[in-house]
Amino acid sequence: MTEPVIQQRPLQVDPSHPGLKALHPVLARVYAARGIEDPEQLGRRLQELLPDNRMKGMAAAVERLVQALEQRQSIVIVGDFDCDGATSTAVAMLGLRMLGAAEVDYLVPNRFEYGYGLSPEIVDVAAVHKPGLLITVDNGISSIEGVARANALGIDVIVTDHHLAGNELPEASAIVNPNQPGCEFIAKSTCGVGVIFYVLIALRRALHERGWFKAQAPNLASLLDLVALGTVADVVPLERNNRALVWQGLQRIRAGQARPGLLALIEVSGRNRERLVAGDLGFAIAPRLNAAGRLEDMSIGIECLLEDDYERALEMARSLDDLNRERRGIEQEMQQQALELLGQLSLNDQALPFGLCLYDQSWHQGVIGILASRIKERVHRPVIAFAPGDAGEVKGSARSINGFHIRDGLDAVAAKHPGLLKKFGGHAMAAGLTIAEDQLDAFRDAFDAEVRRQLDAEDLTQRILTDGELPESAFSMELAEALRNAGPWGHHFPEPLFEGRFHLLQQRIVGQRHLKLVVMPEGGVQALDAIAFNVDTLRWPNESVQKLRLVYRLDVNEFRGQRTLQLMVDQLQPC
Repeated sequence: MTEPVIQQRPLQVDPSHPGLKALHPVLARVYAARGIEDPEQLGRRLQELLPDNRMKGMAAAVERLVQALEQRQSIVIVGDFDCDGATSTAVAMLGLRMLGAAEVDYLVPNRFEYGYGLSPEIVDVAAVHKPGLLITVDNGISSIEGVARANALGIDVIVTDHHLAGNELPEASAIVNPNQPGCEFIAKSTCGVGVIFYVLIALRRALHERGWFKAQAPNLASLLDLVALGTVADVVPLERNNRALVWQGLQRIRAGQARPGLLALIEVSGRNRERLVAGDLGFAIAPRLNAAGRLEDMSIGIECLLEDDYERALEMARSLDDLNRERRGIEQEMQQQALELLGQLSLNDQALPFGLCLYDQSWHQGVIGILASRIKERVHRPVIAFAPGDAGEVKGSARSINGFHIRDGLDAVAAKHPGLLKKFGGHAMAAGLTIAEDQLDAFRDAFDAEVRRQLDAEDLTQRILTDGELPESAFSMELAEALRNAGPWGHHFPEPLFEGRFHLLQQRIVGQRHLKLVVMPEGGVQALDAIAFNVDTLRWPNESVQKLRLVYRLDVNEFRGQRTLQLMVDQLQPC
């Protein structure tokens, strides 16, 4: 595959703006490239959160919840089997208990038995608990039949979700979803755990106005550690409102005021709680939770988050860590099979389909999402990985690139080819779908045609935007620490990336697939440690290479109590 094009991120504001002049010049430039004229615009304070009353359906949801609490009705939370779904379920459980719910339980569909969302079958399972109210979290906006089944059984449903709505909405008692038609809440990127957190805030205020609390109202900010985890894990854009939620959650985690299960997951992942950043939530904590939903049952992960005893939580976290190791092994094997399949096709970048579909009968449903993401990173085009589903069906997990809204793309395919997709759902960058196995070739052609209709070859050129080159004086612990704490960084508010040319002084493989380097900036005198993770060991180490062009993040490495400057390499190209 061709090397990505490396370009400098354009400035959106003047880095010499008075609001930035007190900062390190590099940090000022980084903020200016992200449209920040003053650190006050980062929106880190809870007081700056958008008001919940702008969410359509909030008043109806709160009214029904107040009724459920006053009548001491049984409530069942129906969650999803990813990290956003797990944190949403835990936040709903903990929050409703804090607010005085008499009886609240949860149910998460096993993806291998029931699939996604509030299906009629899951409603029947929930009905065994004789609930007066079902609440969906991180799902439900497309559960037309499931809500209808609940209504037929006399069970009310409140839908809380963030996924895009279809042409028809379920006939629920209330729908709270910033992406439903007519919702004026401007933070459309709020994920599932953010939505249910907002519902709890509104419910607490309504209960307080009714004199519900005999003492002081409970502090729902204690749930922000889980809100931060779910928000980062779901890779939603970190616009201002989400940044506030994540920042506040991180502060609680760093202070040790997080759920025992989250603290246990931090321990088993080998991260430093006091220096935790958003990237640690996304790359270290979330995969361990997701592994439960991918390979077994997400209830393991939810129970870990709900557990009050640290030692019991630690035991669960270790089980999740074991599942994650198993997940990585399955994923690596599947990825190798997918790459071999691409090699057998003898295709170069120009001949690859614009929309790439891959399928193998041995692939695991729980890991195809990660597989699609990994292949997408290599070939830079929309990718759907399929695995066997129910009899005669295949299930796909799709990942996209900027410029192609994957859920809308699937909707366009469904409109042009009625009956081709049995069901689908998702958002801009990720989606899931089910089709008949004998329709796979027809779907491949239809999907590729739709991607070609919207994108051209230039759109498939991967571009890496950096924050430019650093002078040698900027290679300092001071700047590395300032950048680390300047976020939270995430999707649409990316962590600073720099580029430059370096002399390669040393190179060796550590941990089987990681390339440990010692480099020196061109024209400089300072030797720097660097590491590139998961390199192609057929290409590296390469003793013939003496100079490199690196794209890297400036970071601080902690090892055995020693803290040193380290370049975290995203791209390395011989030059």
